[in-house]
Amino acid sequence: MAAAVLLVAGCEGDPAASKGKDSGKPGAAPVTAATATAGASMPALIGKKSADAEALVQQVTTKPVETRSAYGDVPLAADHTQWAVCFQTPAAASPLAADTAVELSLTAPGTPCPAQAGAALRPSGTPSPARTTVPSKAPAPAPSSAPVTPKPKSSPTPAPGPKDVTYKNCAEAKAAGVAPIHRGQPGYAKHLDRDDDGIACDK
Repeated sequence: MAAAVLLVAGCEGDPAASKGKDSGKPGAAPVTAATATAGASMPALIGKKSADAEALVQQVTTKPVETRSAYGDVPLAADHTQWAVCFQTPAAASPLAADTAVELSLTAPGTPCPAQAGAALRPSGTPSPARTTVPSKAPAPAPSSAPVTPKPKSSPTPAPGPKDVTYKNCAEAKAAGVAPIHRGQPGYAKHLDRDDDGIACDK
C-alpha cells in the first residue's frame, strides 16, 4: 500500500511526465494579425499617391482602406490610383490596431487640396468663366407686304465726255452734246455754272 502511494507521488512530481503535454487549461493566445501589429502607428500618407498610401496602410491594418474624393462636388474616379492624399483618418503617428478602419480623402492630379474635406471645388456663388460668343449673322429682313412707292425718275444723265476735257463756253459744251454738265462730271467748270447750282450749261 505504501509502495503504491509513493509511485503515484513520484509521477505527479516528475516534471518530465507533464513536459510537452497539453493540460487542457487555457494558455497563451495564438499569434494573430492584431498581436502582430501591436504597437503599430498610423503612417503619414498626406501627399502620397493613393496606390502607395493603401500599400502602407495594409502593412498595419487588416481592414480595407476607405477612399473618397476630398471635394463634395467631385466624384471619385473608378481608377484613382494616381490621386493624391489630402486628408487621412486616423492622423499620422496615431496608435493603430489591426482592425482600425482607415479613411483617405483624395484629389485628382493637378487639383489642389481643399481647406477641409468635403468642401466644394466650384462654389455655387462663383461665376463660371465667361464664354467667348461669336456674333451670329443678322437674319435677313422679312419682305414687307406694304406697297413700294416707285421712286421718281430722274432726268437722264448725259453721257460723260472725255476726261480732262474743258469747254470755253456753254455753246461749245452743247455742241459736244454733254450739256447740262453736273459738278464732278468731265467738262464741268465754274465759269460754265454762273448761278453756282452745281449744274453747268443748264440754261
